[in-house]
Amino acid sequence: MTDRALEGQVAVVTGAGRGIGRAIALALAGAGASVVLAARGAPALEAARAEIESGGGRALAVPTDVTDGEAVATMVER
Repeated sequence: MTDRALEGQVAVVTGAGRGIGRAIALALAGAGASVVLAARGAPALEAARAEIESGGGRALAVPTDVTDGEAVATMVER
């Protein structure tokens, strides 16, 4: 996705620190979406955030355990 079709949209990606989740987050950012990166591992999230921002994208890294409803609510508030 390089046509910026998602410009002005926000995407929340769980498991965004590595693997398929990270690849999806990078693709969404490449298509113009602002991306909320959620996963348990803060260092991997920060690395993904830095990669997105270095390419001109917008990202917010929020360490989150998606099995914890309160943690998910906190992520959504941010």
